[in-house]
Amino acid sequence: MPGATDQTLRPFLWRASKLYPDREVVSRTHDGIERYTYGEYQERVAQLANALEAAGVSRGDRVGTFCWNHHRHFEMYFAAPSMGGQLHTVNPLLPDHHIQYIVENAADELLFVDPSLIEKLEDAYDEEAFASVEQYVVTGSEVPETSLSPVTDYESFVADRDAEYDWPDLPEEQPAGMCYTSGTTGKPKGVEYTQQMLWGHTMATLPESGLDLRSSDVVMPVVPMFHVNAWGLPFSTTAAGAKHVYPGPSPSPEDLATLIEEEGVTLTAGVPTVWLGLLEYLDENDADISSLERIVIGGAGAPKSVIRRFDEEYDVDVLHAWGMTELSPIGTVAHLKPGMESWDEEDKYDKRAKQGLIASGLEMRVVGDGGEEIEWNGEDFGELWVRGPWVTTEYYERPEANEEDFEGNWLKTGDVVTVDEEGYVQIVDRAKDVIKSGGEWISSVELENSLMAHDDVSEATVVGVPHERWQERPVAFVVPREGADREALQSDLTEMVASEFPKWWVPDDVLFIEEVPKTATGKFDKKVLREEYDDESLIAGKTPDDAAPESND
Repeated sequence: MPGATDQTLRPFLWRASKLYPDREVVSRTHDGIERYTYGEYQERVAQLANALEAAGVSRGDRVGTFCWNHHRHFEMYFAAPSMGGQLHTVNPLLPDHHIQYIVENAADELLFVDPSLIEKLEDAYDEEAFASVEQYVVTGSEVPETSLSPVTDYESFVADRDAEYDWPDLPEEQPAGMCYTSGTTGKPKGVEYTQQMLWGHTMATLPESGLDLRSSDVVMPVVPMFHVNAWGLPFSTTAAGAKHVYPGPSPSPEDLATLIEEEGVTLTAGVPTVWLGLLEYLDENDADISSLERIVIGGAGAPKSVIRRFDEEYDVDVLHAWGMTELSPIGTVAHLKPGMESWDEEDKYDKRAKQGLIASGLEMRVVGDGGEEIEWNGEDFGELWVRGPWVTTEYYERPEANEEDFEGNWLKTGDVVTVDEEGYVQIVDRAKDVIKSGGEWISSVELENSLMAHDDVSEATVVGVPHERWQERPVAFVVPREGADREALQSDLTEMVASEFPKWWVPDDVLFIEEVPKTATGKFDKKVLREEYDDESLIAGKTPDDAAPESND
């Protein structure tokens, strides 16, 4: 039986509305900037819960969202889970067939969609896959022309509903959220979050050992709310009583700079490409980001050059973090330990560029090829395994994946890592991305970070291509900055990598491309490049014998 001590989400909103009723929720929308207070927000959440109940949503039913980061999406974050439903955030950037699979697999009862995403949803619509959806709600005050049916607008949906709701006492085992992996290696895998998992993750991110959230903070999640609950920030920001700022649909670097300046943003979060774009914008434009204190970067490795530039040029701390959909999602954070602040600056940047220390409340092990745990020496590689109260132990209706990706209650992450003597985790690669040349490992991530440190490089990624003698060899794909001398840059990059890494790590070629392909969550999609360049003729004859590891000569 559920009790008053069960670990659920609703007390976070109760506390915020009681203790910080005047703190704001600010949202950039299709109609401009909208703002209201926690006091008004909790009434809107109650209205939405009443509207969901009137629409037939009951305990255990899933409410799907197809939305960007804004206040109406945030209202669903507390309304659906707190009434006993399950918030299912659907990634609108996925291929149509993945969206069809996800909606059908989750059996969403209602589907909320942003006006700018209606066409995308219509393209993905399939009568059989969407059979469970009983109503579509457009997140605005009117319904544009659409083939979706039956459909209403959000404001009409909640209008005239009671601003109080009789919230049920829920068990902490009650499913509260759902998100699917991006499915780059097959069908997306569903991860369910219970009330307790989201509560535990929220509590772990609040203190200094997590993200150090305070009621005085102004928090702007740029990481999409459709991707692992925007890394939990809508919940943890509320729990802290801090101000929310939501950047809305497809925010540009200019939009982000403007929101930081006008709303006094102190903390923001997103993938590295977002902050590379902001730095490029700041190079060319005047913008006051002096309120900004820290940026949480995850989703991919944060280049040391980005950490350094924000620190030295803008006095902004970059907090490097790592996580997964399966972890709700935060698993490590790269805080410096006591005493490290007096270290040499370069040594501190080296530590901050790692994925960091395991989050308080989780356990980890690093397992080698033979199944043994590796030594924490900063050199030996192994697969990272994690377990804890906000780590899932199974995928939704995917028994074959469960057998492959779990060992008891341990999640086998698929990330190849080293751990140094101080316990800092560094991701060497995804298991599928590490390059094996002549029987020895080459880290594509380390090469990418080196390449992106060059001033004339906008983006860079490294993949392994087939090689007759050495099995695989690295090739770099680089997006140069506008006006860069490509011939000189190619030579510079080769020499730069050769000065930092063993000679057999040096890419056999540097190819210039217009854009690095990206997944639906903004990560570099190496699979696309592998498929396009799966031909050893790309590097045939380019690899000298001394470019391979000595152990294979």
